[in-house]
Formats: sequence, structure tokens, C-alpha cells
Amino acid sequence: MTTTVLNSISNGTRTETSPSQKRVLLLKPRGFCAGVVRAIDIVKIALETFGAPIYVRREIVHNRYVVNELAQKGAIFVHEIDDVPDGQRVIYSAHGVSPAVRERSKGRGLKVIDATCPLVTKVHIEAVKFARQGYSLVLIGHRDHDEIEGTLGEAPDVTQVVSNVEEVAALQVPDPDRVAYLTQTTLSLDEAREIIHALKLKFPNIVGPHTQDICYATENRQVAVRNVAHDAELVLVVGSTNSSNSNRLVEVSRNLGTIGYLIDNSQAIDPAWLQGVTNVAVTAGASAPEVLVEDVVNYLRQNGFSIVEEVEVVPENVRFGLPPEIIQAIGGVGGAEPVPVR
Repeated sequence: MTTTVLNSISNGTRTETSPSQKRVLLLKPRGFCAGVVRAIDIVKIALETFGAPIYVRREIVHNRYVVNELAQKGAIFVHEIDDVPDGQRVIYSAHGVSPAVRERSKGRGLKVIDATCPLVTKVHIEAVKFARQGYSLVLIGHRDHDEIEGTLGEAPDVTQVVSNVEEVAALQVPDPDRVAYLTQTTLSLDEAREIIHALKLKFPNIVGPHTQDICYATENRQVAVRNVAHDAELVLVVGSTNSSNSNRLVEVSRNLGTIGYLIDNSQAIDPAWLQGVTNVAVTAGASAPEVLVEDVVNYLRQNGFSIVEEVEVVPENVRFGLPPEIIQAIGGVGGAEPVPVR
């Protein structure tokens, strides 16, 4: 770090700080992505339209604060479809589900509302397409993640999951010239690039999606961290421990040599982390609400970080429409007006 730091902020101006001033670099974009906003809105609209209870398979998004808030409004979160009473209304989480889950829902007579992120649905469609064309599929991602479970279910007989470069070496397929790869939407860009490179070395004729599967929000938040990591001694990422994209943000920071921590809220901050630190970068995973970011910023202000600069690295203005189940229901229940997606 130099003794005087010049930093671009969102309006294009520059702010000069002295070595004695402590500041927060508040990254933008941060927090909720379009898929998360859509999923949360779906649960809220369903509760307002149909009333409680509304069942939700798994966490609607991977953030404990959001899940607790929706539970207080009447959402009941269950682990599996079998936990939903026959004939009741259930919402699939933003991470998507396998065809087997859809079949079980149909067999139980459940009223389904699908909150799967459209970018996850894109990967599902690609999996079906490649499988029908006779390809062996390599799905890059974390085996225990809900998204991988759902995508794997589209073509389980021809799909193998790899989580790192080392696992690529052990792959065996019927025809090395008929292999395709797909990725989880919330991976580290660098990690995915390394695994894809290893796959191309092992299977020179491997094919992939026309556009990358890693979603815009995951990429943008990683780019933002990469852009400011060298201007900060510490990066704080607001997000839950089971949030893949939040964990990846911490990894990006640490890979660049800057200390990074994943925190649920300000209470998770160890005061010792701030000792000798002048510049703290703050961001949030795609499922973390802004109220938690504000909580962290207020904590830092109270601990001497009086300057807060919002650093916009990548403009972001993406919105997704509501699913037909919600649109049709709103139109058929008392003429209720649809709630716009933020």
C-alpha cells in the first residue's frame, strides 16, 4: 500500500485519504442478484396471494437471515418433497430440482411454484441437450450443493461430477471424442478455468456451452473483489457459510494475498482483524441482503472507519420475470395486482 490512496468511486470522482484515515471500500455490485430477488419475491407473493402455510423445498436461497424472515411470514422450509403434506403448495428453491423431484411432486398432487433461477434452468436444458446427442457429461461443481444435485438429475447415467483438477485425471468415458462439460453457476472463475483447461488436455475434442454457465452476478462480484483487493488489507464478505458464491469471494481475495473472511453479520467480526488495518473492503454474496451489509458498515464506522466509499466496478441491471404459476395465480385471486420484481 502507498501512503496516499486515490480510488475511483461510483460517480467517477476521486477521493484522497491520508494514512491516518480509516476507510471502507463498499463494493458494487454486491448482494442480491436477479435470481435471488425473483425467488424471494415468489415466496412473498405466494404468501400474500394464497396465505400461510407455503412450503419451500430446501432454503429458497442460501442465507439464514432471509430464510428466517420468510419463515416468520409463514413459509415452512422442508428438506424433501416427502415432507410436504399431500395436495399442498410447494415452492422449489432458486437452485433447481431434478426431474425425480418433479415426478414425486406430481405423484403427491402438490401445487408447484418453480423459483429456479433462469440461469440454472439454462444449465439443466444444456444437460438434457448434450445427453440426447450422445455425449458423456462432466459437471464441474461441488457435489453437496443443491444446484449440482438438481442438474445431475437431468442425465445421471451419463454425468460425472468433478470438483478439482485432480479428479479430472480419474475420469473414464465410453468415447473420449464425445464429451461435454457444464459448470455450476456459482463457481470461482479461476477454479473453473483451471478445471476446464485440464479437461481440454484430457479430452481434446470436448465441447461446452455456447456461453459460460457461471452466472453474471457471480462473475461481477468476483471481478469487483479482484479490482480492489490490493487496495485493502482486509476483505469482509457478508454471506452464509453454505453460500457457494460467497465462499468463492473469500477465495478470490485470499488468492490475491489479501486476508478475507466470510461473515453472517457484524457480530461475526473479530475486533483483532481490524488491528493495524486502514482499508477494509466490504462486499456481499448474491444471496445476502443489504440490511446485513449496512449492519457491517455501521459497525466499522463505530470502530473508526469514518470514510465509506462505494466503489462501482461493473454496472449491473438485470431483472427476471415471475414464473407463470405466480402470474396466473395473481390474476385469478381477487384480481390482485402483480408485485413487480425489483
